[in-house]
Amino acid sequence: MTEKKDTEPDIAHVLGLDQSPAQGKRLIRWIVLSLLFVAGVTAVLLWRTGNNAGALQYKTQEVRRGNLTVTVTATGRLEPTNQVDVGSELSGIIETVDVDYNDRVKAGQVLARLDTSKLEAQVLKSRSALESSRARVRQAEATVRETRDQLARLQQVLEMSGGKVPSQRELDAAQAEFARAEADEASARSAVAEARSTLDANETDLAKAVIRSPINGIVLVRAVEPGQTVAASLQAPVLFTLAEDLTSMELHVDVDEADVGQVQEGQTASFTVDAYPERTFTARITQVRFGSRKVEGVVTYETLLRLDNSDLSLRPGMTATADITVNRIENALLIPNAALRFTPPGPGEKEEDVGFIEKLLPRRPRRSGGGTPQAQREGPRVWVPDEKNSQRIRPVPVETGFTDGSVTSASDGALQPGQRVIVGMEKMVK
Repeated sequence: MTEKKDTEPDIAHVLGLDQSPAQGKRLIRWIVLSLLFVAGVTAVLLWRTGNNAGALQYKTQEVRRGNLTVTVTATGRLEPTNQVDVGSELSGIIETVDVDYNDRVKAGQVLARLDTSKLEAQVLKSRSALESSRARVRQAEATVRETRDQLARLQQVLEMSGGKVPSQRELDAAQAEFARAEADEASARSAVAEARSTLDANETDLAKAVIRSPINGIVLVRAVEPGQTVAASLQAPVLFTLAEDLTSMELHVDVDEADVGQVQEGQTASFTVDAYPERTFTARITQVRFGSRKVEGVVTYETLLRLDNSDLSLRPGMTATADITVNRIENALLIPNAALRFTPPGPGEKEEDVGFIEKLLPRRPRRSGGGTPQAQREGPRVWVPDEKNSQRIRPVPVETGFTDGSVTSASDGALQPGQRVIVGMEKMVK
């Protein structure tokens, strides 16, 4: 009797009889919602199964004749044909800046000036040193003349005295004095040459304090202001960036390694920029560089295209997307690419063999274009409906050529214009 009394509360707790009325209503509500959810999922599955029921049929498209244009797409940036960075070889304070952004300049035109106070003082000092060296040369010349005359007199006296006077010691001393005078003259002349070279260097630095344009062009960048200090140490600081001529520009694009074999000099291209989405510009390839660049694991080759920018609508640095025309084929037999990728189901594959979970979740698409290893060895082929039995299909080998991504050119013979080829499968809805 004691055990029976102890188990009654446990049974009531499991059945929920000891719960309050509010908790019981909440439990009933959850049970009803769960039943409704299961019923809804079952209804959806039954509805999908009913709509999907039906026989398989093949989707076809016609083979046609037309013109095929094969293009290679690449992106890049617009650059001037000749861009020059103008800097300063000297350190100093910028005194004046004579040009601004977008100004047109000519070769030799003054762009900026440095403070030349120290440079002018150095030039004056070098000029004075040169004059002093020239004066020492004149002194050395006078000494040479004096010692030469003295040596000549001693030799004359030696001849007149029959070799008795002067003594040999006096004669040797006079000859040594004359040699020293000639050496002093040569040293003075070398000092003049050194002083002249120093003066030339200082005058060159003074001339470089005036920064001039090396080309005819337009100012793209002005990176200096009056009063700014320029420090030229190992590398000259860039003060201005000039573009020679913006009416003729270059487009530098990166061509993928898979497409670079089709790209050649002289080919035409069309490109667009974000600034003018409705305009299409034309260009021509001038160079395909051999050097490669690897960006994020992709190997590309830089290709240069020349373009006309007479209206100055395009600007340096714009990003462009170019379509390079690598081949044009007229009146070609064109096959849809979907037909070349289509592979019929294998013997054991059926559309109805789908489990409950696969019906509940979206099914992954069938891999196309691979085919069996035997089909890959046989080469490209398409599938066409059998003339005798429309429910059967047969393969037709084709010899393919170029493609533009949607259609592929093929040689004549295997297929005829207007003939339908299979591009996929679909179910007939009852």
